[in-house]
Formats: sequence, structure tokens, C-alpha cells
Amino acid sequence: MDQEIENIQIKPEVQDEILLAALKLFVEKGYFNTSLIDIKDAIGIKNTGIIYQHFKTKQMIASQLHANILDSLSTSIDEIRCKNEKPSEQLRGIVDLLFKLTDEAPDVMRFLLILNIIEFLPEAKPLHETAAIIKIIRIIEAGIKAGEIRNITPQLGYAHFFGVIDNTLRLVLTGFLDRKADSYQPQTWLTAWNTIVKK
Repeated sequence: MDQEIENIQIKPEVQDEILLAALKLFVEKGYFNTSLIDIKDAIGIKNTGIIYQHFKTKQMIASQLHANILDSLSTSIDEIRCKNEKPSEQLRGIVDLLFKLTDEAPDVMRFLLILNIIEFLPEAKPLHETAAIIKIIRIIEAGIKAGEIRNITPQLGYAHFFGVIDNTLRLVLTGFLDRKADSYQPQTWLTAWNTIVKK
């Protein structure tokens, strides 16, 4: 049995298993209602000592999850920007990504859009100060300069455009809208784009 625990401890994927289990529990039960024992049980390991080898506290798990999700989003935005020249196409690519994630990785999107991160990660930057959102605001700035987007402060453009997107996705994630996100995407894109497009 000690050999079994030792083998689990040295597996590099254990940290990922901890993060995935924690993500699921945080969005289902809430951060404060999830314990390290819950995470241990979800992974199927014998003791919480293995978790402590990777993370000293539950807050450190949440912080790593938050960082991973935002880093992944930022990287995806870079890829979208490289593949699409026009700001409108870049925004469309980001919207496509968010709707896809809502259908294929709903726990990630619940963590981002539903959980009140500041309650358990008070030191975390506000979302609008993260690299991913700053990149989106730069896309909107570029769209204004290119004449695709009306003359509006980029932050307000972001608020108008992503207010529509985020609220639609939240309503899908909470079950108020009862179909897959993909089915709402065309109309949501059109509504969001019409809030900022130069006419």
C-alpha cells in the first residue's frame, strides 16, 4: 500500500487531477463548501498528504486554477489574433471560442463567469485587468481605428459587446436558457456586434 501511495505521489499528472477535481467541486458545491477531503475523495487517493505535496492550501488550488484558465484564454486569444487580420474577425473568433467552451468545458466557464472569484481570491486582479481582457480591449481599439467599430471608448465598447455575450453564456450555464450555447450563438453575435459596429 505504501508503494501504491508513493507511485501516485510521483506521477506528474496528479497535480492536474487535483485541479480538475477541485474545479468540478468548486462549481458544483461552491468554494467554501468544498474541502480538501472532498477533493481527495474525488480523485480517489487515500490521504490528503498527497494534495499537500502539490498545494499547501485550498486557496492555492483555486489560485492555480484561476491562473491556468486565464493563461489558456490569453494564449487562445493570441492564436485567434494571428489567424485573423480584421478586428471584427478576431472578436468573432473569441466569441466562437467562448461558446465552444460553454458547451465543451462548462465547468471552466462556470468558474470564470458564475463564481465570485473575489470572495475566495481577494488578491486576484479584477478580470478587466487580466492579459486576456486587455488584449480584447486592444482589438476593440484597433477596430475603432480601422473604422469597423464606432467611436466609443474601448472599455465601454468591451462592456457593451461582452455584456451581451457574457450574460447569454451565464444564462446557458445556469439553465435559464435550456439549449446548448451553440444554438444561441448566431443571434447573440449579431446583437453584440450591433452594440459597437460603426453604421
